[in-house]
Amino acid sequence: MPDHTAPAPSTPPAAEGAPVAPTSRRYVENKPPRGLYVRVFIYVVATHALLAFMSLLVVIAKSR
Repeated sequence: MPDHTAPAPSTPPAAEGAPVAPTSRRYVENKPPRGLYVRVFIYVVATHALLAFMSLLVVIAKSR
């Protein structure tokens, strides 16, 4: 089975006095963006809070 890792591309050294371009962030397809984790966490917390509120309403309605 071949190795699927590729070495990082090498960049030639910058010339004396030439401005160095900032390295750009590489998009990694296998890793979802951080915002996705935040949204999923918020949705999970919000649905549990809504479910707890609805359960409380049912408990209050049964006790009357």
